[in-house]
Amino acid sequence: MLPVVRLTRSQQQARTKSAVLTAARWEFSHFGFAEAKVDRIAERADLTRGAVYSNFPSKRSLYLAVLLASLSSPSETVAPNPVDVPSAVEAFARVWLERLPLATDDLTAGRLQSRSLTGVADGGTLAQLARLEALLLAVALESLGAGRKVRLSELVLTMLDGAAHLAETAPGFGDPFDVARACRHLATLDLADEWDPPHLPYVPAAHPVREPWTVDGLDGLVVVLGSERLEAAEEAVRAARPTDTVTVALVTDDPAETGALLRLRITDLTACLQRVVGPVPPRIVLDDQGVIAAAVGAPVAAGTESAVRVEAGHIIARADGRGAGHAAGVAR
Repeated sequence: MLPVVRLTRSQQQARTKSAVLTAARWEFSHFGFAEAKVDRIAERADLTRGAVYSNFPSKRSLYLAVLLASLSSPSETVAPNPVDVPSAVEAFARVWLERLPLATDDLTAGRLQSRSLTGVADGGTLAQLARLEALLLAVALESLGAGRKVRLSELVLTMLDGAAHLAETAPGFGDPFDVARACRHLATLDLADEWDPPHLPYVPAAHPVREPWTVDGLDGLVVVLGSERLEAAEEAVRAARPTDTVTVALVTDDPAETGALLRLRITDLTACLQRVVGPVPPRIVLDDQGVIAAAVGAPVAAGTESAVRVEAGHIIARADGRGAGHAAGVAR
């Protein structure tokens, strides 16, 4: 008689979760997010509907988990590296467009590949994410050419997101190589991009303090932002000293959905940038457990905006509320 193998509780949970993800991947790839049914996913996984929801609180969180699981490991940096802004923009566009299914691809294989978020996230959260993504791309481009590149980055991402939408709704329309060349052309436009927010002169100064810092490996300027305040990351980046390490910790009280969305988009974008220009500041940390937020003394909420300046293992300045990153950044 063969021995009976008894799984531990954690092993059984892992097996159940894996079965749900496998069934969900098939369902979402064949029907898309809107038409997918949790009952069919449960049936395909040979589980109850309750077992699905015990692992994923909603269809949205399950879809985002499937997308996260589909992300490939970061590739090596493309060689040779771009030497100017137009070539970097085109290289980034080419890497970004690789996800889109070709006209000859099987439609079901391309549904998840394009990582569509139609009907998945609310517009406010996506707008904040887009602003943070534009900043990350801009900082990478600014390392190759003078001047702020945020408006250019916003245009590039707008064009790429439009190409992704058409790939989903009108497969085969448009040539990705033409899109990449068009993105390169955008880099030649004079967009009169300036950084001069009118509210910054009225931001209260950071409070000078001397408190122990409890997070190893982080120093310089540390900013904690909720999902409704991601755009404030640029205030910290522009205010930081040239020698500062800038860390932006993203927090949310909804890790299954908003947290997964943040992780998906930021991981995806930084992987593309890694292939084109290598690692670029600021450092983005998804503070799922709220460890950095607790060290800063910031709440884990959508509207959080707090910052500290850390030197030699101590917090020497702290700020909260709108403009916190700027205030801590310019603190002396």
